Amino acid sequence: MSRLLIVVEKASDWGSYYPSDNVVTAQDYLKEPISANDERTQVINLCRSYKYLGAGYYVSLLAEARGHKVIPSVRTINDLRRRSLYGLDIEDLNAKLGNFLPAGGRDTTDFGILLYFGETSYTALEDLARQVFETFPCPILRIEFERERVWQIAAIKPTGLHTLSDAQEDGFAQALDKFSKKLWRKPRARKKFRFDLAMLADPNETMPPSNRRALKAFVDAGAELGIEVDALTRNDYTKLAEYDGLFIRETTALDNHTYRFANRAEKEDMVVIDDPGSILKCTNKIYLHDLMKLRKLPTPHTEILYREDAKKLAELPERLGFPLVLKIPDGSFSRGIVKVEDAAELKTAVDTLFQHTALVLAQEYLFTQFDWRIGVLNREALYACKYFMSRGHWQIYNHGAKGTDKSGGFETLPVRDAPADIVKLALKATAAIGDGLYGVDLKQVGQRTVVIEVNDNPSIDAGVEDAYLGGDLYRRIMDEFLRRMERKRMGSHR
Repeated sequence: MSRLLIVVEKASDWGSYYPSDNVVTAQDYLKEPISANDERTQVINLCRSYKYLGAGYYVSLLAEARGHKVIPSVRTINDLRRRSLYGLDIEDLNAKLGNFLPAGGRDTTDFGILLYFGETSYTALEDLARQVFETFPCPILRIEFERERVWQIAAIKPTGLHTLSDAQEDGFAQALDKFSKKLWRKPRARKKFRFDLAMLADPNETMPPSNRRALKAFVDAGAELGIEVDALTRNDYTKLAEYDGLFIRETTALDNHTYRFANRAEKEDMVVIDDPGSILKCTNKIYLHDLMKLRKLPTPHTEILYREDAKKLAELPERLGFPLVLKIPDGSFSRGIVKVEDAAELKTAVDTLFQHTALVLAQEYLFTQFDWRIGVLNREALYACKYFMSRGHWQIYNHGAKGTDKSGGFETLPVRDAPADIVKLALKATAAIGDGLYGVDLKQVGQRTVVIEVNDNPSIDAGVEDAYLGGDLYRRIMDEFLRRMERKRMGSHR
């Protein structure tokens, strides 16, 4: 069971709201006896100021020392003080702000808005508000804007509860209630688990990394080990800090919420698979190619095409021959991959791909009836599969097909029955990435074995990857989470 604490600087700061046992003063919290019990504690620090070495600063500092999840964290407080803006997507800020200029219209040169847990009443700025909160998780923030030639962010500042007007207090209460239902509502009865694990998944994803039966198997395996596994979606970002770990079961990309979730989890010192470093290294095929080349690991003969380099494009048939394969850097599940048979198809394909990316991978075409997939967890081989090409197609996934012909068949077998050189090369490839959960795709042509790619978020579907290990596959993955979460907890109590 977890508990929620709301820390205010003075008891009067909470005077407009219902009394609650969850609310304590900063002085009482700082005097609280240190306990090494397993009760998880979430702290919302609403002190008037987070000034260095002030009461608010110490609440967040000692909360982290006690192993409590606190908002804002000391990292966030320091980032706000350094005004390190700010890595935010504000390219279209001028157009957005033009939709609702405050009184004064075009003569206005500065104004600000308040955010409560990333919520704003300005619809046009909802996405910016979310980004600001994800970058600086803090209960109440004021964004100040200024305009010279165009609008820009002048400052992002934490604000105290005591400064709010009556109307603003209502807005804050609604956002707080949404952020944490535990304050005024009785929590559901639940079994006591040792750890809480967030599993990020998209129920509407067309080709998810795990099907519904597999997701349930992860939940059941976690429960056997004392881990409560909760399914989260992209809308549950604000709940993330309540958990001990994050397991991403949604197709990852650097430019979407999956990377933000992973990055936030790592900053919160949570156990996370996939970690942001693995996502960075695996989701871009050009990065991955250079990494494999640096480690002198065999890959298909590859050329990098640049949008403005017509000479290299003209030389490509001589270098790689036909047919050849073109890939966009961040495709997944065989998307963004084109096979071309001659120079005319090559020209048409690159013109299309260069509309979406500045660089394109060109690789020799290696025909095989199947690709090997070796699942690796914590630098050990976990499962072995053969993925056969889709019927009448040269890829495993045929996105133009209908029904059951979309993907080829499979054969899952014990790791010990897979060729030793395949398993060895897979382990070498993942050693360059990290110690997470990976799926290595390889091809074997005669005596030649090559790495096609390393997936940071490998498919684990009920009835496919678990066909040999069964429930033990899910237990082994959950057991690794348990081992890592126990190590984190022991470290926080030293």
